[in-house]
Amino acid sequence: MLNRLVMNWVYGGFLAGILLVCLVPVIAGGWPPALCIVFLCLPAYMLHQYEEHDDDRFRRFFNETIGKGHEVLSPLATFVVNVPGVWGVMTVSFWLAAKVESGFGLIAVYLVLVNAGVHVIHTALFRKYNPGLGTATILFLPLGSVGLYEIQIAAGGTAAMHALGLGVAVVIHAALMVYIRCRSSVKTDFGLPVSAGGGL
Repeated sequence: MLNRLVMNWVYGGFLAGILLVCLVPVIAGGWPPALCIVFLCLPAYMLHQYEEHDDDRFRRFFNETIGKGHEVLSPLATFVVNVPGVWGVMTVSFWLAAKVESGFGLIAVYLVLVNAGVHVIHTALFRKYNPGLGTATILFLPLGSVGLYEIQIAAGGTAAMHALGLGVAVVIHAALMVYIRCRSSVKTDFGLPVSAGGGL
């Protein structure tokens, strides 16, 4: 069962994302705009992940471009980064923003903005479309920009909260790159990169 979840998580996330967006008018009617934006970051990310990972597009693209044909990004690593690493972190961000301090919502906001920036930079470097670019541009850039405005201007986000939000987003994306770098540098006795199948 775990293997099926690892291989098919994106489809459940896509449907959940649509459901969450449809529920916003009902459950978020009395929320401050800043909190509503933080909440919307999660379903927006779920819709983005469908463009990225349907038919294993992102992983295959990454292994072809960064891994030069070798598996440097496994299915399990993709699952860990996107489910606990994104859904989990965004859920914690929303809870903290709702219960403790609205500035904690900047974690979710910077996650979408940093991800959009990574997609744009990757496109500029490789001069071609990469999976997720469309929704990162159409959804993340405006949503993240409005989120920054609402939390900073309307809710009074502090410099420390901005640093925390940006730092968490950068660490999550950097951790993936470090992992891939380590995978690509692993050699067999014949000097070829190791392909570890479904393992991390």
